Amino acid sequence: MKDYEIYVHVPFCVKKCAYCDFLSGPAPEETRASYAAALEREILSGDPQPGTVISLFIGGGTPSLLDPALTDRILTSLYRKHSFSPEAEITIEANPGTLHLDKLKAYRRMGINRLSLGLQSPRDRELQILGRIHSFRDFLESYDLARKAGFDNINVDLMMALPDQKREDWQDNLRTVAGLQPEHISAYSLIIEEGTPFAEKELNLPDEDTEYLMYDDTEQILASLGYGQYEISNYALPGRECIHNIGYWIRREYIGYGLGAASLVGEERWNNTRDMGRYLAGGDLRTDRESLSDRDAMAEQMFLGLRMTKGVSRSLFRENFGVTPEAVFGPVLRKYTNLGFLETEEDHIRLTRPGIHVSNQIMCSFL
Repeated sequence: MKDYEIYVHVPFCVKKCAYCDFLSGPAPEETRASYAAALEREILSGDPQPGTVISLFIGGGTPSLLDPALTDRILTSLYRKHSFSPEAEITIEANPGTLHLDKLKAYRRMGINRLSLGLQSPRDRELQILGRIHSFRDFLESYDLARKAGFDNINVDLMMALPDQKREDWQDNLRTVAGLQPEHISAYSLIIEEGTPFAEKELNLPDEDTEYLMYDDTEQILASLGYGQYEISNYALPGRECIHNIGYWIRREYIGYGLGAASLVGEERWNNTRDMGRYLAGGDLRTDRESLSDRDAMAEQMFLGLRMTKGVSRSLFRENFGVTPEAVFGPVLRKYTNLGFLETEEDHIRLTRPGIHVSNQIMCSFL
């Protein structure tokens, strides 16, 4: 019986941020209630899945925008349909400004044991540029309430290479947030996506060399404060690495519920419809179905696994596919090893520090 993961998408937010291209947007209470009912229907009508759920991630959007009673209905349907490990990691994403103590206590009663707070920056000027709905004071209030409610596993999202951001600003941001001692920090660069308000503006962004230095600062500063880097953009106190994230990078099977959610079961992959009307109507929600070939699955295991700092397990690769990575991708591995971007240490093939900075190019080479 395999362990697997679940992702639930809640596509609602107070307003779209200037950089956001996620499948999300504002909606009235009536639509949110209809969506929760549609989620229940999807969850309860699906085929039984053998195995045990070891992680559940409720993402968005801003899932904490939902009334707690709706969140409870969604979780109750999941608990009815799936077999959860007693130690399952159950995460909900939340934004400051959408939380209060009673809601947080209700989350704990529902079994939610991990909170992911979307801060992005501790500087109000930067938050305003990003179009966030909250201030840093709002975040601090939410963070304190989460601790009072009993959350002892909190992630904080941070964004670097923002408009007008200096390297020293980013260093201070890291120290400010790490000083609060969240168990986990996700730190990633701003990406300008087509179709967003940022894509239509002339932005004063840090140059490539400065962004390179910001990235290296992240690892060095957080390491000095007790956080280990276990993935390109993720850092954790010892033993607090995100189970759900790791599962995705090692290609653990997952089931996605909700608008646009993706699933991977065996080597079958599909996405749910991105059309809200169709989703609320029910019926067959699945689109973009595909059966991955062995070669596709091997490539995925390589380029996803290389996101982790410990890299791709050669023994797990052989267990899954009956061959070694070298037998399939020998020329690519030799090329980037010779360039100093890859290295092999015992059972793992991993990116070197210089390799992390050209990781997108390397990962594309496996496709």
